[in-house]
Amino acid sequence: MSTTPLSGYRIVDMTTVVAGPYATQIIADLGADVIKVEGPEGDLMRGAGKGKNHRDMAPIYLTINRNKRSVALDLKREESKEVMRRLIASADAFVTNVRPDGLARLGFDYEGVRAARSDIVYVHLVGFGSGGCYAGRQAYDDLVQAASGMADLLPRANRGGEPAFLPTLVADKTTGLHAVYGLLAALLQRERTGEGQLVEVPMLESMVSFTLVEHLYGHIHTPPTGQWGYTRVLTPNRRPFETKDAYIAIMPYTDKHWPLFFEVAGRAEAWDRWRNASIEDRTEHVDELYGMISEVTRDKTTAEWMELLNAHNIPCMAVNTLDSLPEDPHLKDVGFFQPSEHPTEGSYRNLRHPITFSAADTPLRRHPPRLGADGREVLGELGYDVGEMDALFDSGSAHEPDGD
Repeated sequence: MSTTPLSGYRIVDMTTVVAGPYATQIIADLGADVIKVEGPEGDLMRGAGKGKNHRDMAPIYLTINRNKRSVALDLKREESKEVMRRLIASADAFVTNVRPDGLARLGFDYEGVRAARSDIVYVHLVGFGSGGCYAGRQAYDDLVQAASGMADLLPRANRGGEPAFLPTLVADKTTGLHAVYGLLAALLQRERTGEGQLVEVPMLESMVSFTLVEHLYGHIHTPPTGQWGYTRVLTPNRRPFETKDAYIAIMPYTDKHWPLFFEVAGRAEAWDRWRNASIEDRTEHVDELYGMISEVTRDKTTAEWMELLNAHNIPCMAVNTLDSLPEDPHLKDVGFFQPSEHPTEGSYRNLRHPITFSAADTPLRRHPPRLGADGREVLGELGYDVGEMDALFDSGSAHEPDGD
């Protein structure tokens, strides 16, 4: 018996780009049989960058589509829709980020999918919740960073400047994580009640919730008792500190850490004016405090600081670059970067699932599939014979990998 947590569950994955595939990869890593249903053109991320051996196997696609099977169907054709309905009937959940109007036209909105399986868990990642005036609009990471207030954070931290996007797909990935817990909660509820349901996961609401955990701040009260934005996080001097040879992150946090840092740094007198300050006072003036740290860190190398601060249990970490991450000793210890051999793309670097379980595994069971690579296998499981499969592929209703 498999020791993966979600072994035995089947998920029909009709998602593209990042948010949906990132969510369904997590579910696949946990052991579910995730069947990725794509159109003849494939997921957009298959072409986002240069594939090593095939155009449909670009880098980001490889990063978020392991442990899945791919079936390529032209859902404008009735024969393909019938395949999809049979696939849904065999599944526990249906996950999609296609816009509502498109799903309704295809017949795979919630009511259409529930007609194929009445207790289905239907997870719909949308840009904006269906109850609001933005419902149905296109949504991409940049748009949601803009609308959620995320693009306002860097100007606040820099004391001015233009709105700016964080250089990571934070809205997509955060929404994907919300989708994972929504799916798992709905599956658990179905175990208890026997009922499926529609789970709507809106990007904007997810990101506003994510952003305002700390940045609602004084505006949690009515009337407000303070500013928007958590002071410590938005201060300009909250940044890696320059050392003699590189950079380091240092995080004095408690009443003990702050004076101890300046003591071990040989600048005990720098803390004199703050010895009787409350945490509220330190929070209000944290930019000045961080500036004081930056004045002393250039005296030593990063390695010297790490040894000194670790010896006194003061929180610190050396600053990795993207280039240095694969050589990080901790990531090496835990085997985070896993050298893998793809059957068609050759050697590649697989990122291990980050969570570990004491009584379960999350192994690499399947490499990211080429477009339609598992069509015949899945169709056979649905009861199609060889002749019926050939007819579907010959008609263009289903597609297999090409040689490019």
